[in-house]
Amino acid sequence: MGENRKIKNNSESKREKNGAVYYVRGIRNVEGELYQRYAVATHFVERGEDYLEVLEQYIRPLYKDGDIISMSEKVISMCQDNTVEMKDVKLGFWAKFLSKFATKSSAGIGMNEPYKLQLAINMKGLPLILWASLCSAVGKLFRKRGIFYEIVGQDVAGIDGFYSHSAFETYHTLAVLNPKEPEKVCATIKEKLGFSCILADANDLNIELLGHSPDLDDKTEKYLIDLIGDNPAGQDDELTPFIIIRKREENETDEMD
Repeated sequence: MGENRKIKNNSESKREKNGAVYYVRGIRNVEGELYQRYAVATHFVERGEDYLEVLEQYIRPLYKDGDIISMSEKVISMCQDNTVEMKDVKLGFWAKFLSKFATKSSAGIGMNEPYKLQLAINMKGLPLILWASLCSAVGKLFRKRGIFYEIVGQDVAGIDGFYSHSAFETYHTLAVLNPKEPEKVCATIKEKLGFSCILADANDLNIELLGHSPDLDDKTEKYLIDLIGDNPAGQDDELTPFIIIRKREENETDEMD
């Protein structure tokens, strides 16, 4: 924890424009086109805030037509208060037992956290979790990973939080679920603010596209994921939940126009 943040948010890449702070994340080539990504710094977004107001505050000073905004699923879920507190999760035998055999991940807290596994049991039921755990154990014998989440689904894979090591105390005892109606969220942002956008659950190992604004219907899922394929938002405590993706030419600078 922390090392990734120093690399992502450093003084050399830090910029400011119109009162907004952002970090240059670098060029990415997608389908032969070059795109610069700018990670926009925000305050710690609390539960119940209005995501339209947050976007207006931080993105409006930097946005230009043609940009695509990539949004972290966590910040939208916090605004929706789609969360679960640890005190409301009653830890049972199976969560304690099965968590001992779960694989630890460098991408964050996984099912080795008993409370997170108990939450998955509460969401999906014990029989499915037992079946997924058995299949996962067999898969590991053949060096196949990810079977557990393939069986239980993206809503379980998207559980975020219960991070005892987070710099933000809120996340020590709070789990954040996937956003509700992600396609509707993106459509509302486009309608109300005019921002083309995508909503993604991303870490350094995997990226799941949860939704996109209607004007991006002609873009493939692979194209949209490739724009943020290196997880420019980061997964530590960067406080950069929004990425402005802007098409660039080879001779253009890293600065905002």
